[in-house]
Amino acid sequence: MLKGKKILIGITGSIAAYKIPFLIRLLKKSGAEVRILLTPFAKEFVTPLTLATLSENAVLHEFHKRGDGSWFSHVNLGLWADLYLVAPLSANTMGKMAHGIADNLLLTTVLSARCPIFFAPAMDLDMYHHLTTQENIKKLQSIGYRLIEPVEGELASGLKGMGRLEEPEMIFEIIKDHFEKKKPLKNKKVLVNAGPTYEPIDPVRFIGNHSSGKMGVAIADAFADLGADVDLVLGPSHEKPLNHGIKIHEVRTASEMHQKCMEIFPSAKISVLSAAVADFTPSHKARSKIKKEDGLQSIELEATKDILLSLGKSKKKNQFLVGFALETDNERKNAIKKLKAKNLDMIVLNSLKDDGAGFSHDTNKISIIDNKENCMEFSLKDKSQVAVDIVQTIMNLLDNK
Repeated sequence: MLKGKKILIGITGSIAAYKIPFLIRLLKKSGAEVRILLTPFAKEFVTPLTLATLSENAVLHEFHKRGDGSWFSHVNLGLWADLYLVAPLSANTMGKMAHGIADNLLLTTVLSARCPIFFAPAMDLDMYHHLTTQENIKKLQSIGYRLIEPVEGELASGLKGMGRLEEPEMIFEIIKDHFEKKKPLKNKKVLVNAGPTYEPIDPVRFIGNHSSGKMGVAIADAFADLGADVDLVLGPSHEKPLNHGIKIHEVRTASEMHQKCMEIFPSAKISVLSAAVADFTPSHKARSKIKKEDGLQSIELEATKDILLSLGKSKKKNQFLVGFALETDNERKNAIKKLKAKNLDMIVLNSLKDDGAGFSHDTNKISIIDNKENCMEFSLKDKSQVAVDIVQTIMNLLDNK
């Protein structure tokens, strides 16, 4: 079931650590390779010898081995794992994870891991329900970490309620379900671009727009969740994908975005161009800041390279190309015109007339038009759900292509 899967388990200072040897045994029996990291306090609850014996790997809890100076790289550990489970997760370590504190090997490995991270809290009833704990859980979930909720039961304090670590058998099933989940786009190469571009006037000023990149980043995540190998060409944006397996290519200008998209496109099965690329860039970029007192009567502009048009011209029969249209007037007519002119298979239409749609919002309202001019309209939704609608529509159209 889990043959060849590499599972990294981080154990923190909680009495529930006694359950982890049972989980290790289940994972090993299923064919998984298991490695263990401990926080300093975890050793008080379960011994490294027990864990090493069951996992058949040395248990790590320090950055280096005393005596010979051997260094244990948190980066290599993070790259090695297919899944990183932190269980049991104490309130203390949860707070550190939520705020990027990395004062031990387990935590530095969390920050460098590129695989899915699951966390299973275990603590006393009042600690679990405390506002700060609940906020930390929400924060970890918001950055893509996956919660294995504690269950109700008898706690070490003698109280009875929520906070008990989920049983090893159930944690095992959750891990198994994760790897057995259908991945219809596994090994399919997908290109997504997102965010604005900034076209420099001088070293300080630029021409840009209000795009946040939220929609494109959500689309990249939706593809990655279905197993796709995603390249995200991302303009200046504070948004980052939740899926750690997405390859991010950061660019700034329309020219840089054009170059990177052209480089990746030939190997992409599906390409979704959602970025708000500037149509014009200053013809001359001043090498130093233009002083206010010197005055500036005009800025001469020239057209940027049209990324969608370039990709549409080079598109092959086995490739699927999607564009976006943000319109204010004659929305559908203009979107269809763009669809035809740029040789697209599908276009996603936004209207700035719709409340809660377009730039910077957490929500969006779209219409999707295929190359036969069929139009599908969707209600206002969170952008993560809009992304799922877009990806599912692409898959449906590919099935019928």
